[in-house]
Amino acid sequence: MTADPPPTAITDTNPAPRIWLVMGVSGCGKTAVGKSLAASLGATFVDADDLHPPENKAKMSAKIPLSDGDRAPWLEKLRRDVIDNTPPGQTTVLACSALKRAYRAVLMSGLNDVRLVYLHGSFDLISSRLAARRGHFMPPDLLRSQFATLEEPSEAEGATISIEGSVEEVTARLLEAVLRS
Repeated sequence: MTADPPPTAITDTNPAPRIWLVMGVSGCGKTAVGKSLAASLGATFVDADDLHPPENKAKMSAKIPLSDGDRAPWLEKLRRDVIDNTPPGQTTVLACSALKRAYRAVLMSGLNDVRLVYLHGSFDLISSRLAARRGHFMPPDLLRSQFATLEEPSEAEGATISIEGSVEEVTARLLEAVLRS
């Protein structure tokens, strides 16, 4: 008797992802890993940060965490403009913080061709990466609020991938976990 495949394995009832939702706190590597994953898959890459309205970027730049009310229209825009507008047969990699289950529900509800990938790392590692980053509207001071908001997905919700190592190593682990499990 063989065990059922994990929820992220590609099977006849669990099709190849049309959308890869790469999530995690700021500085975990969503953009770098997402771009690498998109290149590996021949997919389109979208960074959800680029779709934040100016008011959200201004708040974050001023070191003010976003509220659920600030995020709601942005999440709805991501669902409508990115996820719902990716046609069958095409693949999009969406890098989005998606820190709460409720946020992920807006993005994934009712879909069986979206795969969630959580990029996991320690506060210290991510903090050191943020300290070295320049020119981004998200200041390192907001990292604690991101970790406080984060509701880590369960194994049934998606794959958890360590951010230790190079972008190429993380991408390879991600593909191994999702495609070959």
